[in-house]
Amino acid sequence: MPLLPLPASGKTLQRWRMLAEVAALDLSLAKLFESHADAAAILVERGSTPPLAGTLWGTWCAEPPDARLVVTGSDPVRLNGLKSWCSGAALVSHAVVSCWDEEGQPCLARVMLNQAGVRVTQEGWHAVGMAGTASVDVRFDDAIAERVGAPHAYTRRPGFWQGGAGIAACWWGGAQALAVACRSQMAARPDAHGLAHLGAIDVALRSAAALLREAAQWIDAHPRADAQALALRTRLGVETAALEVLQRAARTLGPGPLCRDASLARRFADLPVFMRQSHAERDLQALGEHITSHKETTWRL
Repeated sequence: MPLLPLPASGKTLQRWRMLAEVAALDLSLAKLFESHADAAAILVERGSTPPLAGTLWGTWCAEPPDARLVVTGSDPVRLNGLKSWCSGAALVSHAVVSCWDEEGQPCLARVMLNQAGVRVTQEGWHAVGMAGTASVDVRFDDAIAERVGAPHAYTRRPGFWQGGAGIAACWWGGAQALAVACRSQMAARPDAHGLAHLGAIDVALRSAAALLREAAQWIDAHPRADAQALALRTRLGVETAALEVLQRAARTLGPGPLCRDASLARRFADLPVFMRQSHAERDLQALGEHITSHKETTWRL
């Protein structure tokens, strides 16, 4: 059984609430949790065997220009090359990886990591934020794997953008934890400026939560539809809200908690790094292009 309700299963909001709850506890843990859940959703959607009990999976599908994984042969296939941004590489037992076939087509494969052809390096990750994910480079040398779906299956499946929207629930959970810290401090030692910041934090979080609820409802109502514009809008809206929470929470709490509370300091370091999974202005451009190329009314109350 999947770890979480699957996207577009009628329980998308329940899935996102669980992601947000984990993120409020620990953002690095949420990244690993979401990666495992995403792998399970991909495998189920593509008709492959879901993760077995006792296994921990990663979803490694970033495609930087300097790291490419090549798949050759028929099942079992062979993987060769370098994979970057591999979250939890030293912890997970299996991974769903993006790769490229001999014809230059993007593919997906599932691979067991405890084999001679897989080497987890100590390279490629030096960030303080999200350090708990240890998202290092992994080298594959004739590693045995299985294909998952046909070429282009990863980005052309409905779940690609449905899952992309769900990442924003993790960002929201991280911001919500900062809001709770601000509320606790203002309840104990209220001051006018801190209370004003708390009010603005409340508006930002509630606006982003409404966006997430609307997106989850739309995905459940349109499980096979293209959710790209919805996902971009949701991610960008939540990112904007979370950035405001970060700025206002720092002003509300002051230097003491940021310097002397290890858990709180880690949250302030983790959230900006996690949110860089957003592509910032490129995502804004993509959303703008969608708006100009579609004739339906975009803004209505």
